[in-house]
Parts: sequence; structure tokens; C-alpha cells
Amino acid sequence: SLPLIDALLAVALVTASRASIRLTESWRRTQQREGAQIANVVIMGAGHTGELIAREIQNNAPLNMRIIAFLDDDVTKHGMQIHNIPVLGGRTYLQQVVEEQKVDRVIIAMPAAPGREVRHVVELCRRLGVKTQTMPGFHELISGNININHLRNVQIEDLLRREPIKTDTAAVNELVQGKCVLITGGGGSIGSELCRQILRCKPAHLILLGHGENSIFTIHNELQRIQAEFQAQPENGLPLPPNSASLSTLITPIIADLRFAERLQSIFTQYRPQLVFHAAAHKHVPLMEAHPSEAITNNVLGTRNLLNAAQASGIERFVMISTDKAVNPTSIMGASKRTAELLVHQMAEQTGHPYMIVRFGNVLGSRGSVVHTFKQQIALGGPVTVTHPEMVRYFMTIPEAVQLLLQASVLGRGGEAFMLDMGEPVKIVDLARDLIELSGLTVGRDIEISYTGMRPGEKLFEEMFTPGESYTQTQHAKVLMAANASRFVPVGLDETINTLIADAWRNDEKAMMRGLKNLLPEYQSTSFPSNGLASSTTPMQVNRTKPLAPLALEPILSNGGV
Repeated sequence: SLPLIDALLAVALVTASRASIRLTESWRRTQQREGAQIANVVIMGAGHTGELIAREIQNNAPLNMRIIAFLDDDVTKHGMQIHNIPVLGGRTYLQQVVEEQKVDRVIIAMPAAPGREVRHVVELCRRLGVKTQTMPGFHELISGNININHLRNVQIEDLLRREPIKTDTAAVNELVQGKCVLITGGGGSIGSELCRQILRCKPAHLILLGHGENSIFTIHNELQRIQAEFQAQPENGLPLPPNSASLSTLITPIIADLRFAERLQSIFTQYRPQLVFHAAAHKHVPLMEAHPSEAITNNVLGTRNLLNAAQASGIERFVMISTDKAVNPTSIMGASKRTAELLVHQMAEQTGHPYMIVRFGNVLGSRGSVVHTFKQQIALGGPVTVTHPEMVRYFMTIPEAVQLLLQASVLGRGGEAFMLDMGEPVKIVDLARDLIELSGLTVGRDIEISYTGMRPGEKLFEEMFTPGESYTQTQHAKVLMAANASRFVPVGLDETINTLIADAWRNDEKAMMRGLKNLLPEYQSTSFPSNGLASSTTPMQVNRTKPLAPLALEPILSNGGV
């Protein structure tokens, strides 16, 4: 009987010791919470992310949160227990739970949910007077583990969230790894994110070229810090060997103005880049309307100088980042970008090399974004100014746009125009209303929305397709391609560009307008009447029939193109 008694006693003592530790820890947490204000929490989403959040909250008493329940629209999870917390039902139960349990906060644990679902939950919580927090979307959680530190207030990007992008990372790595990559506008919103994502692909040399010294200085320091962290703790979790310095990317910041051809030629001769991503441009529509010569010399002359330097050094691939404002342009900025597109197409035809353009619309969080303007106006107490109640725009997050940009750069063979699927257009006034409500304020009571009228060069909506370009689907569902884009390069483009640049250096606005209208028949200026004279009255409005995209995009693609 001794072995049996000994086994029973051993089990009892081990169980008691472990239970005492748990009871002591539970008592300690209770003591910590006594006197503290405990927030009652409901977690929306009973998946893997929700389970991790619940575990973090239960293991961190200083958070002062008590989880009341899970809610999930998946009926197969209803009635389950996760860490002894019940899954009561779907989002339709939220009001009942909030009223009965006096819920203080709802945590949205649905990183893969589309924006419309997040918007619905946020609106419901707003009506119930409950604070909302969320986990970032998948594109923000590419690196690192999910933990409670990722919780943040719901942002406008969450309300516009779309399905996660599936990127062919192997193809992008193969394109970039071990190469010398030059990025113009490396300190800008798109350029800096390009630098971050390309650095992960381990190029041999990354050249950051920009005109603004402060922005280049900032991104250079950030990339050095990122690389140092990788050297200390790479992806496999093991430190790199002492002789692995050659595996790191050489990062070179260069301050240069694209308008000086000799300076660019010397840079290309010295560093011999193999891949060029051209993100540098003047993009602010009203400012370029006021200073058209800057738009022409920077966007057109700068692009031509860069193309000539790239051709002379024999680069492998050239990708220009363009904009939807280049389609049927009504602004100097859009017309200058369309002219730059023609130059890229011309170079692709002349060399037979992969020179291509990628167009997309507005990006959230970029410098000069309307979102920043709205946030500043809300902080000052309003009013929030919107130019027109019917104005709509396509929006995309910066990381999402750059992922698709890199994917398109892999697909190009030369002369193509790629267009990113921007999703559904968003009314600017709805964007303003969402930002006001996310700030905990009410439109009309706390903050007013006022309409100021359309500014010079603006359109009510942006068009995604250029007439005549035949768009077809690519291997990537979010990237469209016009393989025939280079066929629209006009005869005598070089002479026209030379005259246009000469007019810009002389700051001859009438001549610049005539040159752009001759080069781009579709260009309809909203700042200058047809005689080329600057208008001193209210800018005329250009009324066009709304484009087919995106509503007719599926039938267009099913027929093989436009």
C-alpha cells in the first residue's frame, strides 16, 4: 500500500502547491484592483486575436479591465467559453449586453474585417455611448506579435479597411535582393514607405534621393535604426555571425534637384543603380495652379532628366509613381504628371526596357492629406471645411499602396500603365463626418461642416481610366494593366517638351497653357480660360459624365479590357 499512498500524497502536495500559487496571484490581482476603477469590456470577435487580447487582459491586473463577454457573428462559436468568458452571440446582442452589464468599452478584435463591418460596430457603439478600441489591420501587424500594446482608438483607416492584400513576396524579393536601388522623393510619404519595404528585401545598396534635406535626414536615420535592430535580432531570432557585415544594405542619402541634368548624370555614373523608383513630384493641386512653372520644371523636366540618366547608365527597370489626376486632367499638376507619363512611355518604346508607370489615387496619412487638415480643424474647434458636398475621392493606406506598387513593378515588361484597384470612392463630407464622430464629437452640435467651394484645378471626382487605354486583369487581383499605353505618345513630343520647359523657365503662363493644351487635347484647365489668360473670377467648373469605374469594372474586365 505504500506506493499507492505515496503517489496520492505526492499528487495532493503538487496540486496544492500549484493551486496556492494561482490563489496567491489571484489574491494579489484583487488587492491591486481594490480602489481602482475597473472598466467592463466586451470583445467583438472571438477568434485568435480576441483570445490573445482576453489572455493579456486577464494576466495584466494594472490594466483594470474586466471582460464581460465575447460577441461574434459566427454562430458556431455562440455558447462557447474562452478563458471562462462566454460568447453570448452576434453584434445584435451588443445593446442588450451594454445596458445590462454597464459596459464601458468595446474592443474590436477583427483585424481582417472589412471597413464596412468596423464602421457598423463603431456607429452602434457611438449611439450607445460606449468607447471603442481596435487592433490594427493585418498590414500593420506584418512584423511582431499581437499583444495588448497594439490596442488603439479606432482611426479613419479602420473604417476604410479592405480585404488584406496577397503579395507575391518571393517575386518582389527576387527583383530587389542584392540590387542597387535608387528612390527619388525618398523622404516623401510614398517614397519613405518604399524605402522601408524595399529594405526588408535586402538590396545591396539603397539610395535615397531627395530635394528636402530634413525629410531625407529623417528617413535615413530611421532606416539605419531598422537595419541595426535586424542585425541584432533577425527574422529567425538568432544573432548574425560576426562576419556578416556584407549581408547588410548600404544606405546612401543624396540631396539633389532633378532639374539639374549634370548632377543626376554624375550620381548615376558614380553609383550605377539597377532599379529606379521615381516618387518625387510636386503634388499639391492648388499650389501648382498658382505656380505652374514649378510643376512643369519639377514634374516634367525632372522626369526627363532622370530618364536620360537612367538610359545612359543602362538601368534594369524604371517605375514612375503617377496619379489618377493625370487622367483627363483639369489641373496643372495632373497635366504635368500626364506629360511625364508620356516621357516614360516614349523611353520604353525607344529602349525596349521595362520602363512603366503605376497610377493610384489619394493615400491616407500622406503629407498634405485632407485627413490631417480635418484633424487640425477639429482640434481647433472647427469648422471643418469641405469644398463641395458631392466631391468624392479614392483612398488607400500608404503601406497598401506601396505593396501593390512593388507588385506592379514585378509584372511590367515595358511601356505599360498599371492602375491599382482603389476600391469604392468615398465622399469627402462622409470622411469629415467620420473623423468628427471618432473624436467623440457631434456634427452640428460640437463641430460644424462648412462648404467653401471647389478650388482651382479640382474635380468632383477622379477618373481611373484614360480613354483608349485597354485595361486587362493581371496575375494580381488588385492590379490592372494597360499594355497599349505607350501607343499614345504623340509625334514630336521632344520638341513640344523643349518649348514647354523653355516657357516654364520664362514663367510664361499663357504659353505654358497653350503648350499643354496642344500636347494634351483632353486637358481642361479650371484656372485658365481657353484663350490662355488667367482668370480673376471664380474658377469654372468642369462637368463630365461620371466614369464607368469602379462600378462597371467587373464587366469591363470580363470582356478583356476597355
